Amino acid sequence: MIYFVTVNYYSLVLIERLIDSIKPEKDRQIIVINNSPDEEVISENLKKDAIIFIDAGENLGFGRACNIGLQWVYERDRRAFVWIINPDAYLEENASEQALLFFHHHPEISLLGTAIYEPNGKIWSGGGKFIPQDGTILPIEESIEESSFYQPVDWISGCSLLINLRKFSECPYFEPDFFLYYEDFDFCRRYASQGHIIATTSKIRVIHHPSSITSRYPDLKQQHATYSYLLALEKHASSVVLWWRLAKMTISALVVMPFQPKMAINKLKGVALYCKRVILVWGIHY
Repeated sequence: MIYFVTVNYYSLVLIERLIDSIKPEKDRQIIVINNSPDEEVISENLKKDAIIFIDAGENLGFGRACNIGLQWVYERDRRAFVWIINPDAYLEENASEQALLFFHHHPEISLLGTAIYEPNGKIWSGGGKFIPQDGTILPIEESIEESSFYQPVDWISGCSLLINLRKFSECPYFEPDFFLYYEDFDFCRRYASQGHIIATTSKIRVIHHPSSITSRYPDLKQQHATYSYLLALEKHASSVVLWWRLAKMTISALVVMPFQPKMAINKLKGVALYCKRVILVWGIHY
């Protein structure tokens, strides 16, 4: 059984397209976590028996909303597969069947990423790489060889991430400290450190319209991306790398301020938000 978990934030039209691509039936159920409770749900497409609609009550961010869906599935079926998927993505034909077939042949994989393509056919993400020595976190913008069943990677995009619940003795969860961005990176690195195998495959493909939701709020997007990147380094890199990156981001923002003031201000706001977190944490501990 595959349970698809997606998060709605004023994106019901996009979710309808996703539902159409999944074609929910007896071995596929869709769970929509609603982060925009004031949005009216009019579509009959969202009232099917195979679709569970859970109202979060407020905008919890991506990871915390996904946690609601993960807990819902884990309490009912601990041998299921959960497919975290963005509302602005949709499956290629037979992707669900390919996913079940993949785990039948490779039950050792805990977290699996798919090949993610843009509508123009360009690869958007084939997994992710992390270089802890300098804090580099980046997507792999190429697909693995078609002849390979899978390739181990450092992390997988939360845009399309499959979770094999059979490999977890407790319900897996996204770290609630992250509101948006890098929660998928942290999720993968935490479970990799526990011995779980993280991999990606070219056998399963989805199409993604990048930033079709977050591009509506470009200022907040930059601020959250800056804050969450620093938070990811706090958790998975050395303190030297963290503070070097923070200083570098601050200086570069100040340098470009006369030429790109909006971008610079948003980055500085993200840095300030992270510094506020550090002060609060220090206050708690001391």
